[in-house]
Formats: sequence, structure tokens, C-alpha cells
Amino acid sequence: MRISSSLLSLTLCTLIAACGGGDDSDASLVLDGASEMTVAEHLNPLITLHETDQPLFGLYAPSARTRGAPGATPSPDKTPVERAAETMAYGMSDYVFDGSMEGGVERGLPAFLELRDAMHAAGASASSHPFVVKMAKLESEEQAISEVGMQLDAGVSGIMFVEVESAEEASWGLNAMRYAANGGTRPAGVGSPPDYWGVSAAEYEEKADLWPLNPDGELISWVIVESHEGLANVREIAAVPGIGVLWPGAGTLRRLFSTVDADGQRVPDAEGWENAIQTVLSACKEFDVPCGYPANASDIQMRMEQGFSVFVMGWGESGFETVEMGRQMAGR
Repeated sequence: MRISSSLLSLTLCTLIAACGGGDDSDASLVLDGASEMTVAEHLNPLITLHETDQPLFGLYAPSARTRGAPGATPSPDKTPVERAAETMAYGMSDYVFDGSMEGGVERGLPAFLELRDAMHAAGASASSHPFVVKMAKLESEEQAISEVGMQLDAGVSGIMFVEVESAEEASWGLNAMRYAANGGTRPAGVGSPPDYWGVSAAEYEEKADLWPLNPDGELISWVIVESHEGLANVREIAAVPGIGVLWPGAGTLRRLFSTVDADGQRVPDAEGWENAIQTVLSACKEFDVPCGYPANASDIQMRMEQGFSVFVMGWGESGFETVEMGRQMAGR
């Protein structure tokens, strides 16, 4: 369990207040369903959940595309306002996951900003609806500095780095999430995040650092391993300081661990695929890094029992069901 010094101080302050010492306005005691003490102090609620050893459940943002029955007259695509309303109508997701920039940050950024602005106008903020976004595979440190900076300047709370294959590649991304004053490579400036975060520019600069490297930071990094090379280097990747969540790229790994038969049909190697998933999980446990998984209703209980603690699901009834099952199993 990772607890910052400020969290420990606030916890002690809470205990003093609960025992009759000090001012109750300085601290509060919150009991969850399991009657465990939790303290909410981070602007980023995902970090608070991590620091109190609670699992996280989130959904992809709803697609702009509308899907009708085959042969039916196509319906207009959803507007950003409609997508924002749909996102905010479901209140059990811990974060909003957006994969639109995986195909290129510059190409996907305008649509993301439209969704963010529509959600902000409807009352969302980084503390109620934190964004975690995917980005394209990093090929160089220069790309990381440029493209990570653009995403952070859009007000996101977390970035997922895909297809990570080495500790060096992971470090490029993590360093780019930190201002130079904090030892990173992020250029100076704050962009538009203060509005969505609900803080001043000066406060944003103070808070926008990488957790858990900075226990008081409000940014989180996610790293996916989804190749044979990444699996071979997974222990070195997991050991990189500052990774918030490590993931096996389950869908990609499933395709890697398969062959094509004489009829052209893909034959999965279920044992090899599961071994790959467990290899990533073992590295997470060895280096005390939370492990993520794209679960569904049929496997979320098994994955939680195995030790996975961060989950992302697709938008829709199946994803809603999975979130609700996971929260119920976690006592949340």
C-alpha cells in the first residue's frame, strides 16, 4: 500500500479529531462498506483509491458513432454535447477512458477537446470525471516530449503508453509527464488544464506532477505490455519508478499467441496467452505496481481474485454490468 507523507499526516489528524482532540473541521473520518478508514485528499480520485487499496473501475467514453440495425437508415453521429450527457448520466465509473488519440495525438486531439469542453460545460471536472487517454506508441524521446505535452495541456489526469517494450521507452513517457523543475522533460506552461481541474495556473503547476514519484502529485501513468519483446523485458519495465498501473495488452497478446490453420482459421494458444497475462501480473506483484485488465462480466471475479485491481470496460450495457459486479465484489 503506497501512502504519501501528507496522507499519513492527514490520517493522524483524523484520528486525533475522532478521539476528541483538535478541530473537527481540519479532518474527517470516512468509513467505507468494509468499515476501513479512508482519507480523500487528492484532486485525482484515482490516486485516492490507489492509496486506500481499493480497486478502480472505468469505462471508455461513448463513441460518437451511432449504430443502427443492419439495413436501417443511418442515424446522425452523436454530438459532443450528447456524448457528454451520456457519459455523465452513468455515475459508477471512476474515470473516463479515451482512446481517440492512439492513432495520432494531433489527429485525435480536436475531438477530445470538444468532448472535454462539453463535459466541463455540463459540470464535470478532473475531480469528478478524470480523463485517462491513450497515445500512439512512443518511438523517440522527442515524440514523447511533444505529444505527451499536448495531452497534458488538454487537462487529462492520466496517460496510457501503448506497446511499451523497454524500460527506456517507459522512461521517455514518464519523464515527459514531469516539468523540468521536477526533473522531467515537460516544457513550461500550463495550457488549458486549470479550468477543468478547477485550480489556478500556479496551483496546477504545483499539482501536475507524477504519482507515486511525487506522493502529492495528481498525474498518473499507465503502461501496456503487448508484444513478445515487452514480455521479455517486463521486469525491467515494471521496475521503472513512477509507473502508476501496468497492464497486459490482453487483446493484442491473444492474437500474438495464436496460429493460422490450413483453412485460414486462427487457432488460439489459450495456455500461452494466459501465461503472458500472468507474466505481467507477476511483475506487478514483484515491484508493487497496481495491475490493470480489460475485464468483462465473465472474468472480472477471477481477475480480481488473481490480484488485478484496475479495470477498463467498453461503453454499454456489458460494461455497466461489469463495473457494477466489480464494485459489488469490492464492497464499493
